[in-house]
Amino acid sequence: MTETSQRSRPLRVLAAMSGGVDSAVAAARAAEAGHDVTGVHLALSANPQSFRTGARGCCTIEDSRDARRAADVIGIPFYVWDLADRFREDVVDDFVAEYEAGRTPNPCLRCNEKIKFAALLDKALALGFDAVCTGHYAKVLVNEDGTRELHRASDMAKDQSYVLGVLDDRQLAHALFPLGDTVTTKDEIRAEAERRGLAVAKKPDSHDICFIADGDTQGFLANRLGRAEGDIVDESGAKVGTHEGAYGFTIGQRKGLRIGTPAADGKPRYVLDISPVNNTVTVGPAASLDVAALTAIRPRWCGAAPTGPGTYTAQLRAHGGETEVRAELVDGSLEVTFTEPVRGVAPGQAIVLYDDTRVVGSATIASTVRATAGVA
Repeated sequence: MTETSQRSRPLRVLAAMSGGVDSAVAAARAAEAGHDVTGVHLALSANPQSFRTGARGCCTIEDSRDARRAADVIGIPFYVWDLADRFREDVVDDFVAEYEAGRTPNPCLRCNEKIKFAALLDKALALGFDAVCTGHYAKVLVNEDGTRELHRASDMAKDQSYVLGVLDDRQLAHALFPLGDTVTTKDEIRAEAERRGLAVAKKPDSHDICFIADGDTQGFLANRLGRAEGDIVDESGAKVGTHEGAYGFTIGQRKGLRIGTPAADGKPRYVLDISPVNNTVTVGPAASLDVAALTAIRPRWCGAAPTGPGTYTAQLRAHGGETEVRAELVDGSLEVTFTEPVRGVAPGQAIVLYDDTRVVGSATIASTVRATAGVA
């Protein structure tokens, strides 16, 4: 089994350059490996000046300039491609619709699926490129029969395979992750960038959601969905407060509830359920967040779909840990049972299954079964 970062023949590679240090070093490594590399920055906003500034996002005017300067230093051609309309439809509009429906989406995962490894890859292949290169920390391994597997990065502290769990066989066949086998600290990646003369060496990492300029997700949603006052209730249905829009809450949320009535036991309360139908948010004790099982829809497999029930580890958040599960595909949906209850699982999130370090696939959580009783 070999890594695709060690290809035996030179490829025509399109390097997606966000303007950050990881994608710049990845492009430099691909060029150094002998590939014919072209850099491209994705313009994801019709008005990128409205997106985050201060190097915290990946869609700003300054990010585009940083990417261009890095390409110049590496010595590769560079272009800016306008994917703003596709990004708005597939990522931003989807993000708003999911929150409106009471779910908690992951826009970075959606962007990887719909933009970087669908729209971008399709365009790259049409132009004669062999692969798309990104700065993600993950590995693609090639089996003796030519099939490919997506694996966690060598350095678990930087692993980003969770947000790549939506990639299928075809996309993996054209994916290149030069940083995946790097067992180094981020400081060492920055040091490498500095040695290469890349000005982004000291640029801060991106954080939060790139298309929410000020980081105020609730304000962003309110501007698009409007304010809609509703009730906050406890598990018995008793009203304990009000809100200005159920979309402003996520399962497991503790802060910002502004509940006037204290709990009978004096302990904090958490968001247990969000009902867009009656615009109600249900709160309760932490124990009620424990989930024993879930159903996930729209599964995508990084290879052949599993047959029959199996035991895996699962990751439920981009920066979360692993938990053991029993999973089975039933009538097109993924039925998952946890060995031990997990806390704060929200519909709309992605569950990614692993077999050791190999990514089996992912699916979108549709409903959960609480460890205590009932369905959330």
